[in-house]
Amino acid sequence: MLLSFPNWIIHISSALEWGIGALLIFRYGTLTGRREIRLFGIAMLPHWVGSFFVLGYHVSTDSIPLLLDMSEVINFFGSISLLWATLNLLKTTKKTQTAGYTAAVAAIVFAGKPQSYMGADIFDTILQLSSIVYMTFLVLLIVLYRRDRTVFSALTVAGFWFVLVFISVTVFCIYLATDVCGFPSLSHDDLLHGLAESLLTVSNLMIAFGAHRKIREFKAEQLLNNQG
Repeated sequence: MLLSFPNWIIHISSALEWGIGALLIFRYGTLTGRREIRLFGIAMLPHWVGSFFVLGYHVSTDSIPLLLDMSEVINFFGSISLLWATLNLLKTTKKTQTAGYTAAVAAIVFAGKPQSYMGADIFDTILQLSSIVYMTFLVLLIVLYRRDRTVFSALTVAGFWFVLVFISVTVFCIYLATDVCGFPSLSHDDLLHGLAESLLTVSNLMIAFGAHRKIREFKAEQLLNNQG
């Protein structure tokens, strides 16, 4: 296999942490009785499934690129799910203009130069669209956090945004591994690959710890109310 044992630990940890984060957010929604928060936890599951396709790709020693392509397709629907779940949460806040947000989403997706997608590989197109949808989700997540800070902790919001750091560093590491060091792919440079993936581990830990913090805060508040 191309990945070393420590690198496998990092990859598996990243996948497990995202799943734990989804479970904790779902549990927080259950404790607070807020269906929209539970749905957000469920909306995180497609990305979790996509991570196992990436693990399968590495298990095959990167010899089945279809697995990587399938992960991109699943993550695209995962980004749509997160965006939908965030819009759903925004409906519960005051001064919500859902129609305006929906129009803004449509404008972001379809504005610009649609011809830039024409002729490109279908999976490259899906990856580009997925990035646009995820960025829109991040912006609306900030709007949601400013309107209702009982939904997510600042650490969880920062964790979702930290994914951009992971992506940026990964792109740079791919350049170093392939163009500078001359490797066929990033997977062949175990150090750079592990460095990039470790940032996703940090991101997912932030999401999970943030959700755990909200659960602790809610339980502490309930305990105080019962004692009062």
